[in-house]
Amino acid sequence: MKFHAPLVAFSLAASLSAAEVPKVFAGLFEQDVPVKGQIGVMMPPPEIEKYVAKVETAARKDTKWFREFSGQAKSGAPLPYDQRLGLTKAEYDEYLALWEKREFKPREQVMLLLRQSAGDTWSITSTGAASLFSTLRYNPKSDLFRSPNGEMKRLDDIKADSSSILGAWTGLEWKFEEETGLGKIKENFALGRLANNNYGIIVYRAQELSTEGTRLLDKSLIVRFPLGKAKEAAPKPAPKAKLKK
Repeated sequence: MKFHAPLVAFSLAASLSAAEVPKVFAGLFEQDVPVKGQIGVMMPPPEIEKYVAKVETAARKDTKWFREFSGQAKSGAPLPYDQRLGLTKAEYDEYLALWEKREFKPREQVMLLLRQSAGDTWSITSTGAASLFSTLRYNPKSDLFRSPNGEMKRLDDIKADSSSILGAWTGLEWKFEEETGLGKIKENFALGRLANNNYGIIVYRAQELSTEGTRLLDKSLIVRFPLGKAKEAAPKPAPKAKLKK
């Protein structure tokens, strides 16, 4: 059997291109393959608001204590119990039970596309509000993202447990931070997958504070996209009718 050279060359080129996708995107994206995603928020049942209101009231009564107490707590997870939170132990336990019932609420449908950019860098081109992180460029050689603000440093790997706002998930994170005479800028980008392996996740946040501490910019995004079996299955063709003999 003879093979057509152009076909063989094309297959080889496609194989090499796929192999070049950086490890940080492995299992999450394929090069130039669009993925449907959802921007959303994690929401516990509305009944939790009455407990949140009590904690906010307690925090206003002793702002110094609350700032120190919350600053020592795990980021994105419920505060540990303390009677100064304004809750009884029974109310706190009910709060935790409601927290466990939080769900991802989609707000906007978006498309995500991993593509190779100039200079052997990579980006996740996105539509809608997710275009906020389309300007980030990943360099496999340095393992760093670069934003219009500057170079984002790699942080420790994420290994969040089930009590975190997003539930149990693992991922990688990069951060840019700069303080000048005009104020302070922070930018975080995290990429990973939920513990059940059904969904990939992107978390992005950009903040800008004035020298007086006033928020000039505060934008955050949670984007969830399906992986593996969670991807929307393509419709199967109807079975062919059998001919009667």
